[in-house]
Amino acid sequence: MSRPGLVIGGYTPDTEGSGPGLTVARAEADGRLEAVAETPASGPSFVVAHPRLPLLYAVLERAGDGGLAVFADDPAPRLLAEHSSGGSLPCHLALDPEGRWLAIANYGDGTVTAYRLGEDGMPEPGPLTFRHEGRGPHPDRQEGPHAHQAVFGPDGVLYVTDLGTDEMRRFLPGMRPHPDGPVRLASGSGPRHFLHHEGHWYVTGELDGTVRVYDAEWREAGVVRASGTTGESGRESEGENLPSHIALSADGRHLYVANRGPDTLSVFEVDGPRLTMVTEVPSGGSWPRHFAIDGDRLYVANQRSDSVTVLALKDGLPEPAGQALAVGTPSCVLVR
Repeated sequence: MSRPGLVIGGYTPDTEGSGPGLTVARAEADGRLEAVAETPASGPSFVVAHPRLPLLYAVLERAGDGGLAVFADDPAPRLLAEHSSGGSLPCHLALDPEGRWLAIANYGDGTVTAYRLGEDGMPEPGPLTFRHEGRGPHPDRQEGPHAHQAVFGPDGVLYVTDLGTDEMRRFLPGMRPHPDGPVRLASGSGPRHFLHHEGHWYVTGELDGTVRVYDAEWREAGVVRASGTTGESGRESEGENLPSHIALSADGRHLYVANRGPDTLSVFEVDGPRLTMVTEVPSGGSWPRHFAIDGDRLYVANQRSDSVTVLALKDGLPEPAGQALAVGTPSCVLVR
């Protein structure tokens, strides 16, 4: 039996949300999304798939002892095991391309946890935990470390943004802390999500509303506002912007950034370290927490409007397409 294309994670009533856990949705030919299954879980705010095996992994974003859940990737995901995330409020996780390591970013206390995975994809006992210290200039958001996103980059190095300390933490293959320590990023930027493309790093600043570009040596090579003048109306975005997710088009020509506050999606043309805004369009809801691209469709998890919206990509530029799917407090969309 084929598996429907989307798995949507989000917050549940026990984690200050209204969602059911995991929601499985199918994209219809007309662009409409249809929910076809639900799997209970406690705040599965981010979900990833194993690179080879039919398994899904989700952080359970709970205060105190956060969780890691492993699901069989059936048409309706089936819980196989649950483990500790090693810290508080886990918000992101990543698997290395070979499926040997799983890394968890715990936002609450900044701990990074790494599980070695067995041949069956299950986490092995004795995870590694890496605590951190430090703070940033923002009095409320940077009182201590807050690990936010984990990404396995070039040469198998694990990179983890720390919003609380304005740093990029690094771990060599085998989960060894980098001997040179973390990289210092722009003070007060609050680095959140990031990606690597052709020798450059692109990083959203949750606290200063920017996208910053760094070269291979982590020297800042450019900076733009994540939200600005829209392409059609010329209207300036007003109020606070907390950029969330960032992604690149398949051909590498366009960079997409979700903006919470303006509730928009910005599109930048990419030319190495230079980013040029092409357009900025409504996200179709409130508080776009995450989005995923699947061919000529882009799916946005609008956390505060309880919806996943569908945008069509025409020459890389998004426009409304299809009816939004009602899902309680969605925070992640996985295309499988």
